[in-house]
Amino acid sequence: MVNRKEGRLAFWCVREELSQKNRLRRSYYELLRDELDQQMLQYALIDSYNKFILKKTPYPFVEKRELKPRARIPAVEYECQNTFLVIFLEDSIPATHKKNIRFFQTNKTTKANLLRYETLPLSGKFDRNQKYLDCSHFNDLMEILLPVDYAILIQRDVASKKKDRFSLSHFHVKIDWPVADAAEDLAASLRYISKDLYERGDKYAEDIQKKFFEYYCLPFEAGGRRTAAIVAAQYLKRISCISTIYAGSSESRALIRISERGVSKSILMRLTNDEMEQIAAANKITPRTFKKNYCVTRTRNKDVCIFQATYAFTNHSRTPDDGKLRDIKPDLNWLTVGGQHILPIPGVWKYPPISLNFIYT
Repeated sequence: MVNRKEGRLAFWCVREELSQKNRLRRSYYELLRDELDQQMLQYALIDSYNKFILKKTPYPFVEKRELKPRARIPAVEYECQNTFLVIFLEDSIPATHKKNIRFFQTNKTTKANLLRYETLPLSGKFDRNQKYLDCSHFNDLMEILLPVDYAILIQRDVASKKKDRFSLSHFHVKIDWPVADAAEDLAASLRYISKDLYERGDKYAEDIQKKFFEYYCLPFEAGGRRTAAIVAAQYLKRISCISTIYAGSSESRALIRISERGVSKSILMRLTNDEMEQIAAANKITPRTFKKNYCVTRTRNKDVCIFQATYAFTNHSRTPDDGKLRDIKPDLNWLTVGGQHILPIPGVWKYPPISLNFIYT
């Protein structure tokens, strides 16, 4: 994949270009990422849903139109919806990037730093091994830190020399890079500008910034953690490794995931008994098996499932083959729906995602 680094073209390597050592590290990273995906689905969707139920508040299910590329999301904030921002890298961020990804000694995940934040439900006992993804108590630490403002950073522990080990190294990490700079970086890599965001005037610069949000499947009005997530995703292209960003906002009611594969959104959706029976029959499983492995809740009339939409880039959001400058055309779509699936609930081992055309039916 191509990105820009100090004015030069740089690449993160595909698996076939890695050494055996780094192939093993990537395999380990992807294995840990699979586990983190499960925890994020649980926290973003299921735990949020349960908070609504406990407060006896109707859950605001996401409508189909909100999942379409270029869709506008209602600007309503829901108190019960869990919000968070997680950055997970295959490698570690060099110290030279601290100006824009602000991780310092003061927000490193140490007992002394954590106890300074009185809002965190921490006792005097803190096992420093908890911050490692391979620790059995890592999820407990994640649940404590996920609600913290800004982002939490998970990266390779460079101090671990015997094996590649990943740790939640920092919390309260601020993404300090202007949206205009991120949009300029993307537009230059896609050859819509040669260098400067405003080289073709204010209107063209505004169109580029709107397309920057569209590239990451967000409305232009999005703010907070969602904007920080896409700015971080664009900035991390400067580092020659793959990364994954998870974001949840009180408006979107979705788990937004950005990786080297692009963007996906996972939401909760309701299915009637008839719909579940049709899906089960089409996939050669019994309705009982479907409900057991794919339903977050089971009621008499409608059950709640996890639906994931993945998005694919169009030619207008890819680097042109000839490398020539081109004009941006705001009316042309930069994204299309690439995949639609019902996901098994977290912890299900045997059953795969089920393909379902939901958005355009």
